[in-house]
Amino acid sequence: MTVLPADGLSLAAEFPDPSHDQWQSLVEGVLRKSGKEVTGTAAEEALSTALGDGLTARPLYTSHDVSADPGFPGFAPFTRGNRAAGNISGGWDVRQRHALTDPVRLNEAVLGDLENGVTSVWLAVGGPDGVPVAGLARALDGVYLDLAPVALDAGSDFEPAVRELLALYESRGVAKTAARGSLGADPLGHAARTGGEPDLTAAVHWARLCGREYPGLRTLTVDALPYHEAGGSAAEELGLSLATGVAYLRALTGAGASVEEACAQLEFRYAATADQFLTIAKLRAARRLWARVAEVCGTTAAGAQQQHAVTSPVMMTRRDPWVNMLRTTLACLGAGVGGADSVTVLPFDHALGLPDAFARRIARNTSTILMEESHLARVIDPAGGSWYVERLTDELAAAAWSFFQTVERAGGQAAALRSGMVEERLAATWAARSKDLARRKEPVTGVSEFPTLTERPVERESHPAVPSAGGLPKVRRDEAFEALRARSDRHLAATGSRPKVFLAALGPASVHTARASFAANLFVAGGIEPVHDPASVDATTAAGAFTASGATIACLCSSDALYAEHAGAVAGALASAGAQQVLLAGRPGEYTDVDGHVFAGCDVVAVLSSVLDRMGVA
Repeated sequence: MTVLPADGLSLAAEFPDPSHDQWQSLVEGVLRKSGKEVTGTAAEEALSTALGDGLTARPLYTSHDVSADPGFPGFAPFTRGNRAAGNISGGWDVRQRHALTDPVRLNEAVLGDLENGVTSVWLAVGGPDGVPVAGLARALDGVYLDLAPVALDAGSDFEPAVRELLALYESRGVAKTAARGSLGADPLGHAARTGGEPDLTAAVHWARLCGREYPGLRTLTVDALPYHEAGGSAAEELGLSLATGVAYLRALTGAGASVEEACAQLEFRYAATADQFLTIAKLRAARRLWARVAEVCGTTAAGAQQQHAVTSPVMMTRRDPWVNMLRTTLACLGAGVGGADSVTVLPFDHALGLPDAFARRIARNTSTILMEESHLARVIDPAGGSWYVERLTDELAAAAWSFFQTVERAGGQAAALRSGMVEERLAATWAARSKDLARRKEPVTGVSEFPTLTERPVERESHPAVPSAGGLPKVRRDEAFEALRARSDRHLAATGSRPKVFLAALGPASVHTARASFAANLFVAGGIEPVHDPASVDATTAAGAFTASGATIACLCSSDALYAEHAGAVAGALASAGAQQVLLAGRPGEYTDVDGHVFAGCDVVAVLSSVLDRMGVA
């Protein structure tokens, strides 16, 4: 589209429209300067990024990247949102999660949140980590239940928790038509977490009751977090949520509910990650896919999917947890722009234990800043029309629908869980992703990239111990590096010092700095302290410097040219001085006088684990 100013002249009149071939030719030139001789589509592919599920983010999208008509906001297929006005009337629902066993402490936290920007509360009830059912009334003391929706997460204590909440509405004079929230029944999701057999009887009963008497309450939650937390991809998360939703539709309609009534009893919960574009596309694709399910079932208006987005627990790190604030901000942005109805931002210390008041404050203020200061909620479907987002939405929806069909062919969600198909599929996905994490192809800031050994640990009260109950595992992006750092911590506690590696830098700083910095960053990711003193060594000084460092492992750092001249002699000197292993910062090549190599793309976890083993660090 050409923009014309008031005088009618085109601002781009002097600039001819470049063609795709011209752009590609320029890309070839830039890649050629970096040593990559590629032409044509190969040049574009060199700049592309794999996203998983067979999807690829290309470096350039144009109007030629045709996608399906997303429709209008508020109308089927609801790709652009459930409501015609989007979130502009009041923003998205800011839903804070609370998991405290003491009703008094929980009440204090809930009231503090509601007084400072939170608009609904999500409570863990029952079990080892939730407030006792009998304490629910005390926990909600002083809460205006006709104004603040309550979402329950009660697991196997679902029925007593629902009875308690409904009794609380009645005792406090809350009209049935004024009650708002989610009762959180998710038999299939609970089975996925625990390995038990799902029983939908109670959920169906309460859904039928709420459909008749409590129009503002949704009974069933289609929670996709168990699959995300087990390592599932975006398409797998969507596909399994569809299969779960369809199973609930079958159960409800089989009990006499209409399709419209059944859809009105469902809320869908998805993970929002720091990949904001993938999060936006996932939420848009989820609405489109559920609208298709509703259409096949004979309705269109009821196909608007109620969505609750939660910032990903998988991405939260235990080391340098302050970076989690940045991750959750991006995730919250993606959730809001993607059109989520409710958004939960997990506190930055979520992985360390029970969050404190400061962490909860930062979490709730993340949504407030994005809505009130960044004005994200003042635009209807901000991502609409983006060639990249629309294309990604299409491709993700297709991949998710294909997996959904696979699950249905396997007998549906319950059968797929029972047979182990879901666990096997998610495990394979996580195994592939773990390789990218180990090679730092997917970097984790503060953990695998730019870590620090001198950070002060953030101490938090531990979560209540939850006995293992089988079911799908829970994974974290930082788990492999966390295991390495834990070994270093134990060594520090036992000996008073970290395991060390001596960086034997050859030549002037201008030659060795890049690889020395790379090596130092790599070793610190495993809790190994790099010693780079003196700044440069040669064959005559390397042995003495190594002995003085207190290290047992050495790593050569320099240019390829200096390696060719001096690597063999320096490596020999280090070995004679007692170095148990001599590594070289650079790709394997003609330098055979060393014990191994560290380079961009190597399996960092394997290298660091081997080094710690060689050092005797348990």
